[in-house]
Amino acid sequence: MTIKAVLFDFSGTLFRIESTASWLRGALDETQLALSDEEFTRAAHGLEEVGALPGGVTHHVDVPDHLAGPIAVRDVDAARHRAAYTGLAREVPLPDERLYDALYDRHMRPVAWHPYPDAPDVLSALRERGVPVAVVSNIGWDPRPVFVEHGLDPYVDAYVLSYRHGVTKPDPRLFAAACEALGAAPGDTLMVGDDRRADGGAAALGCTLHFVDHLPVHERPDGLRPVLGLL
Repeated sequence: MTIKAVLFDFSGTLFRIESTASWLRGALDETQLALSDEEFTRAAHGLEEVGALPGGVTHHVDVPDHLAGPIAVRDVDAARHRAAYTGLAREVPLPDERLYDALYDRHMRPVAWHPYPDAPDVLSALRERGVPVAVVSNIGWDPRPVFVEHGLDPYVDAYVLSYRHGVTKPDPRLFAAACEALGAAPGDTLMVGDDRRADGGAAALGCTLHFVDHLPVHERPDGLRPVLGLL
């Protein structure tokens, strides 16, 4: 089998969101608000515990019952995504109501995201080899400005985003749309992601799978490089 196209997940695969503390600090700076050291530590810990940071690691989070429904469908449209995550943030008392929307807005800014160290090299190598690339993400907003800011947009041929299709991974329809956008048969396509359940849905179409670990950027310098060996 020859791999003729590659699909990548976004968060935890090509990019990693900043830490919860950095996220909170950025929102405070943007709103020109301040917290004492004790208040800041308490708020950052609380936001981490409730999983309020979109793109963060949430496997340890117990979602409150009244937010379980919104969280389950958060990636099917932009409004539900904002409502779900601002709802989680509101589980943590903050001194100014403006901070909840500021936190949500902050996570969509390119400055909040960092590419994994080997992402530029892997994507550029795929382009040099003539292998088309699509980003397939469960997300409630357009991450293209993140790719543009970090110089990776020229290497991406298509963005297939759940909130635009109204369906989320692992639904095979999202992967099928990505393969169609690249003009590739699923059997000739590799799906690279960090979520074995969501990204693993591509196997139902016959795609080959490769998983990486959702780790901080400095802890995963070369998790994407094996992709080149699979071509």
